[in-house]
Amino acid sequence: MVYSAVYNSPVGALWLTSDGNSLTGLWMWEIENTQQNETLPVFQDTFRWLDTYFQSKNPSVDTLPLSPAGTEFQRLVWEILLKIPFGQTRSYGDIAEEIAGRMGKEKMSAQAVGGAVGRNPISIIIPCHRVIGASGTLTGYAGGLDKKEWLLRHEGVIQ
Repeated sequence: MVYSAVYNSPVGALWLTSDGNSLTGLWMWEIENTQQNETLPVFQDTFRWLDTYFQSKNPSVDTLPLSPAGTEFQRLVWEILLKIPFGQTRSYGDIAEEIAGRMGKEKMSAQAVGGAVGRNPISIIIPCHRVIGASGTLTGYAGGLDKKEWLLRHEGVIQ
């Protein structure tokens, strides 16, 4: 069973999904074929996390049971995203370089990293909005570039 809850945020409604124990998704669009149950402890914990985040504070993701579904490569990329500090950014190339080092490869494609970033199922909490182009440009965001810009302004990355 997939459970869902809706959180009303400054960037609009956020749809959360869970398997009943862990957070499996945070989307900026409606998720269908789920059973709404906002009383699940994982949703209550996520609501508190989001409240803290939208108060311009830096809540720890260690308090949330995250269970994003993805390939081994995607999960590695998402693990790196989780280490990008609040108020900072990294480029796709930076992440590709880190992954190449971890995998013992000479280099890794920034485009492959972009594909994994774009498939992040738990946006905001796994902060894919903190990944930018090599020249500092805002590139791709499943929720829309306007929301990516808002989140980066909120974190003080851009003015």
